[in-house]
Amino acid sequence: MPRRTHEWSAALGGNDVIAFAQQILRAEADALCLVADRLNESFEQAVDLLRGTVELGSGRVLLSGVGKSAHVAHKISGTLNSTGTRAYFLDPVQALHGDLGMVHPHDVAILFSHSGESEEIVRLLAPLSGLCSALIAVTANAQSALARQAVVVLAYGPLEEVCPLGLAPSASTTAMLALGDALSFAVSESRGFGQEDFARFHPAGSLGRKLARVERMMRVAPEARYATHTSTIREVMSRAGNKGRRTGAVMVLDDAGRLAGIFTDSDLARLIGRRADEQLDRPISEAMTASPLVARAGSRVGEAMQLMSLRKISELPVVDDDGKPLGILDITDLIDLAGAAARSRAA
Repeated sequence: MPRRTHEWSAALGGNDVIAFAQQILRAEADALCLVADRLNESFEQAVDLLRGTVELGSGRVLLSGVGKSAHVAHKISGTLNSTGTRAYFLDPVQALHGDLGMVHPHDVAILFSHSGESEEIVRLLAPLSGLCSALIAVTANAQSALARQAVVVLAYGPLEEVCPLGLAPSASTTAMLALGDALSFAVSESRGFGQEDFARFHPAGSLGRKLARVERMMRVAPEARYATHTSTIREVMSRAGNKGRRTGAVMVLDDAGRLAGIFTDSDLARLIGRRADEQLDRPISEAMTASPLVARAGSRVGEAMQLMSLRKISELPVVDDDGKPLGILDITDLIDLAGAAARSRAA
């Protein structure tokens, strides 16, 4: 019985599933530490190759593998694309039946194989090497058939699989995945890939919306409410309702059309609570919050959310460089994002 099978079976025999899981995770972490210590100049060479492909413009990164390695290749393809390096997955079997036609001479191929001897990958080497600019091998075996034909070899070395039987790919696939992430991020970092670039590639979902500019999420007329500073509160509040969603704040404009202040439903409630009915027929400027907090055009939704949370406000006007309001952010439109952020912090 393999050593780990005996040790971990003992843990499970005591019904300590958490201890068993902790052993698995720590063993995988130890394996990654070994891989990190084994990195050498080959990693730099691989980054240079990938960056050169990006800078040529016409080339992409081709990723391939079989079995569990194919899943790793798919994931790294997605990571590369999302961080500004164009990539695609090539099925090694389909490649030999026509899909090699998608390969461009400027493409760089990254092939994943723990043993470096997977039959499908070995059969792909000769035809693929004549169609792309370079092959990068990610393998445990620096003497394998794959490694011998690659221009750059990322050999992470022997690893003990953390499967209690010592059989199922686990530490090896974790190592491949981590190396692929390291390559992706090293290339994007060397190219100065930043938040602005990341936002362009992630327009959907909570992440994309937090990175988006405030103009994308703000309410504009007729869903945003405006009033001149000389209008009375009664005039503003009795005005015919706007079409669409109703925001709980009125942006008050000065004579030049700049934002002078903001008057909210809470301000109105406070006047009514004080029985200050006479104030309803006074100019709204007398009861508004002057020089309110604002979000500048071009700033990010995530930054605006942080400001709203810190100052405990529900509406945030968006203004241009001249101080003229373009629209307003309403917390009810951002509540899903706020919830996702809170869950992330709690985790």
